[in-house]
Amino acid sequence: MPKSAFSTSNLVLLAFTYLFYFGQFGVLIPYLGVFLDGRGFSSTEIGELFALITLARIAGPNLLAAIADRTGKHLKCLQLGAFLTFSTFCLAFFVNGFWPLTISFAIMMMFWTAILPQIEVLTLNCVHAHAGRYSKIRLWGSIGYIVFTVLTGLMIDLFSSETPIFIGAFVLLSLFVATLFLTEPGHDPSINQVTESIWKKIHHPVFYGFLLSAILLQVSFGPYYGFFALYTRDLGYSGQTTGWLIALGVAAEVLIFLQAGKLIEKVGVKWILFLSMILTAIRWYLLAVLAQHWVVLIASQVLHAFSFGMAHSASMHFIHHYFGKKYQGQGQAIYASVAFGIGGAAGNYGAGWYWDQGQGAEFAFTLAAIFAFCSALTLLMIPAKRM
Repeated sequence: MPKSAFSTSNLVLLAFTYLFYFGQFGVLIPYLGVFLDGRGFSSTEIGELFALITLARIAGPNLLAAIADRTGKHLKCLQLGAFLTFSTFCLAFFVNGFWPLTISFAIMMMFWTAILPQIEVLTLNCVHAHAGRYSKIRLWGSIGYIVFTVLTGLMIDLFSSETPIFIGAFVLLSLFVATLFLTEPGHDPSINQVTESIWKKIHHPVFYGFLLSAILLQVSFGPYYGFFALYTRDLGYSGQTTGWLIALGVAAEVLIFLQAGKLIEKVGVKWILFLSMILTAIRWYLLAVLAQHWVVLIASQVLHAFSFGMAHSASMHFIHHYFGKKYQGQGQAIYASVAFGIGGAAGNYGAGWYWDQGQGAEFAFTLAAIFAFCSALTLLMIPAKRM
């Protein structure tokens, strides 16, 4: 097969991989709270379960990334992780109760989050770290999120709160099958010539500042990831409407992905991240005080383009260039495990603690806005040229 054809086919398969990986986000993140509520969990228990399974994101990515970077077998690690994610997710069909479900979802989360850095590394290597090309492939993840969020919301209305685990199992099986057809990019021998230790990269004020900002941003997402579907239900919206609202946010994210490369090159990583976090703070405050107005609710969802789309693209751009090719897998893993693991766990636990069956929704989203604003302020301490 000609090299160009091989490259094109690999990029198409990577697009499908993103579609199913983030399609699972569209199933699990908005509707896991609905699924757990249907099984009799209180809001405090839902928050605790979210926090505990999010903590599982710390170990998996770092372990798999260390193996992948040492062996150069990023694709094999991706395939193994995808299979284990599907297998452990299926435990939800057979167990019930707080601890059995928490443990099964935690193991699944450990493998699930471990494979994302490998997908990112494979994609960035295939597009040679070109921000514009990366964004156009990554947007298929957003498309997957839209499709499966809307589908799951509709199916919940038609069937029951158990629907998410049936759809989730199908999506994860599809993800595993898609990885089987990918091909490992050629190994770059220049990578072995890099002698600088990864610890010198990690133990640096620039990276600490970036990581603290990322943690604070993920803390702010706690109420949204854990309780948005329950929040809209309490406000009188149907499951299908909630699905469309979430899909709207991701559709806005898709549009921003198409322009992300140009914007990052023109404005710079630091100021793209700063703007994204300020807009995220505004978004959470709108949800706190004006979510009963559908126009405001729609506007807050459009801001997801910056809360996730621009913030993610800029973060991937920073990490890839900051760590270089030799340590990019471990760099991605550190970002994923610490920011999403520690930050996400803290945000989920706090949201569950303050939610109080919906009575504390306004306070929870107001607190989220404060964390997003602090995330933006943290970036001001980092010189723009170092990012």
